[in-house]
Amino acid sequence: MPKKTFLKQILIWRAKYISHRQFVYILSIVIGFTSGVGAVVLKNLTHFIQHLLEGKLIKYYHHAFYFLFPILGLSIVYLIIKYVIRNKVSHGIPSTLFAISKRKGIMKRYQMFGSILTAPLTVGFGGSVGLEGPTVATGAAIGSNISRMFHMNQTSRNLLIGCAAAGAMSSIFKAPIAAIIFAIEVFSLDLTIASMLPLLLASLSAILTSYFFFGDDVLLPFRIEDKFYISDAPFYIILGVLAAFVSIYFTEVYDRIQKLFDALKSPVKKLIVGATGIGILVYLIPPLYGEGFDVINNLIVGNPEKALENNLFQMDLTNIWIVVLLLIGLMLFKIIASSLTFGAGGVGGIFAPTLFMGSIMGYCMSKIINNCGLFSSPISESNFTLVGMAGLLAGVLQAPLTAIFLIAELTGGYELFIPLMLTSTISFSITKYFKPHSVYNMELGRKGELITHDKDHAVLTLMDIEKVIETNFVTIRPEMNLEQIINKAVIKSNRNIFPVVKKDTHKLQGIILLDDLRPIMFDQSLYQEVVATDVMQKPPKVINLDTDKMTDIMRKFQDSSAWNLPVTKNGIYYGFISKSKLLTSYRRQLITLQGKS
Repeated sequence: MPKKTFLKQILIWRAKYISHRQFVYILSIVIGFTSGVGAVVLKNLTHFIQHLLEGKLIKYYHHAFYFLFPILGLSIVYLIIKYVIRNKVSHGIPSTLFAISKRKGIMKRYQMFGSILTAPLTVGFGGSVGLEGPTVATGAAIGSNISRMFHMNQTSRNLLIGCAAAGAMSSIFKAPIAAIIFAIEVFSLDLTIASMLPLLLASLSAILTSYFFFGDDVLLPFRIEDKFYISDAPFYIILGVLAAFVSIYFTEVYDRIQKLFDALKSPVKKLIVGATGIGILVYLIPPLYGEGFDVINNLIVGNPEKALENNLFQMDLTNIWIVVLLLIGLMLFKIIASSLTFGAGGVGGIFAPTLFMGSIMGYCMSKIINNCGLFSSPISESNFTLVGMAGLLAGVLQAPLTAIFLIAELTGGYELFIPLMLTSTISFSITKYFKPHSVYNMELGRKGELITHDKDHAVLTLMDIEKVIETNFVTIRPEMNLEQIINKAVIKSNRNIFPVVKKDTHKLQGIILLDDLRPIMFDQSLYQEVVATDVMQKPPKVINLDTDKMTDIMRKFQDSSAWNLPVTKNGIYYGFISKSKLLTSYRRQLITLQGKS
């Protein structure tokens, strides 16, 4: 009771002395801080587990632990999800996008700690995924629940979820501008003054939190030394095309492996298949263990041999072509390892695997160009490694601005801005042509439930179909005669349309309009002769509740010019949707989305 009273007092004080906008600013700072703390906890816990296992047990005891640890870690994650959390812990960013598009920005409370309990175990024990997605999901869930606690509207909730995402990315990478752009690009937030300031405050709050706990440590401690020369532009164009094809490979492999695991149904079968698969891969290719930022840093500073020193085949790493071959294999198998980790029930993200593969792609291309003997002047291998990461981020995440600004901020300058723009734009454009939706929003995009920067589409996506369906229509059986139709339907209904429905199957046969009955309804000689099937007509369009989204419904009204359309669900008659009620609902949702309610 005291807690409720205290919260009520805060809400009353806020209503009296602080405007809605000012309160959003305050909450954005709080949420930025909590996202930063969440990032610190996730990172430190994961690195502690990984250092304890890989740094001591594997290094000083036996290489076979590379096989055992992923299986053990994923099994523990399965048990925690089943017996502790007792709810499915979905992939971080896709689950957040789903909450925005279909749950009005409401995220369940367990999502605030679900990823913290499971992601460090997944990655620390060797799962080949990243921590960025779980960190964003944790921050977003905290932001959502804080918003609900203070009775914020849907627009403010979505904005504060974006603030949490910006805070998480800012804390992890110490790249505050890229974090803001990430929130806008990936979560389709409107770029306005009203949204920009909360994002800035959250990003700033999170990065200060990160500096307080981590000091000056950064994931990619590298500063650009080589300049960009215009003569290298053709190579960056080629890198952009290559990044697009690798992005398509990444998306296709991820999608196909997820579908294979979906077909297994049983979580235990998924665990056995996925954990065994990732265990074998990590045993054969140890650099696939965990996030892989050590490999990225070694490539940037030009030490690929250090990244590959644990290779099981003990191949000669002084031969540059063997190094390139091993690195290409490492790149191709990374997404397979990540997909197996997800399929087994592991919790993580694809941000780090994307950076991992992009760095290898850029490094290998530059190494091949410098050693093929066709060009007199060498190109910068470190620059191509960095730009390769941006190219793959732009393609896989379909967030080119995030990719450009992230690498620019991580490297402490904008020397590579032109090649970053060139490669990212080409990669994004080609990938978008072949893969309309990124890995993050692939499933939502296929279902038509994805929020985009298209305001009209966003409003339709957020509308609840069930709320616009009317069921108070009097039904008619196909065998009913005119007298029965008039006495049992027309007299008892205030509607001018009647669905004709089979008695046993409840399937919609057609519709009867009052206008169709008026010429004959007073001719008693026709009462026994005319039956429903004689006067019914086929509806201009039928709305299928199982498959049609709000965009499809609006299109059917537009194409048919009808004012009422019947609705079916699971093949049986369900009700009607009227154009007037649909447009009223649309207007209300538009007002809500603009934050005017």
